[in-house]
Amino acid sequence: MSLDRAPRRTLLAVGVLTAALALSACGGDSNGKSGGGGNTNFVTDTGGISTVAKGKRTATEKIAGKTLEGEQLDIADLKGKVVVLNVWGSWCGPCRAEAPHFVKVAADLKDRGVEFVGLNTRDFNKQQALTFEEDYGVPYPSLYDPNGKLILFGFPKGTLNPQAIPSTVVLDKEGRIAARALMALDEKKLRSMIEPLLAEK
Repeated sequence: MSLDRAPRRTLLAVGVLTAALALSACGGDSNGKSGGGGNTNFVTDTGGISTVAKGKRTATEKIAGKTLEGEQLDIADLKGKVVVLNVWGSWCGPCRAEAPHFVKVAADLKDRGVEFVGLNTRDFNKQQALTFEEDYGVPYPSLYDPNGKLILFGFPKGTLNPQAIPSTVVLDKEGRIAARALMALDEKKLRSMIEPLLAEK
């Protein structure tokens, strides 16, 4: 390794770590009004849920990798369905509180073309995350993202990106970012993010 490459790699590693730590653990703006930087084209910001009009939405960057079970998963393969991305960690109290609601809604809407995918972060002991899924009967896969790289680089600047744990981002059938919540969700709020997208033509 050349001398000039080593400092660059070190700086990159430090930058990724710093950015990962910037994702607030089980917190964030309690009313969900934190923006993603730049012009996010918010349409509404009601009850902590922000949405974007159909014609102003942006696609995610590549969000792909291995799940907690070791399977390969690429969000791009789910195009044509409404996709619910939930950022969670087994150590996060609000994540545990919302888990039963996510399990119920995922089961209810599976046949209507809704796919749920977890983004598990900061669980450096993967077994703790697997135990969380088992305890709550989570039926959908979670990408394993202990360092937060998918969360940090999967959402373009200026979009409704996740900024807290838990966060939930919903993609429309074209794979574009349509709604975001920066808080734990109950069944009613979760459905309110999904149902309008299922109605879109």
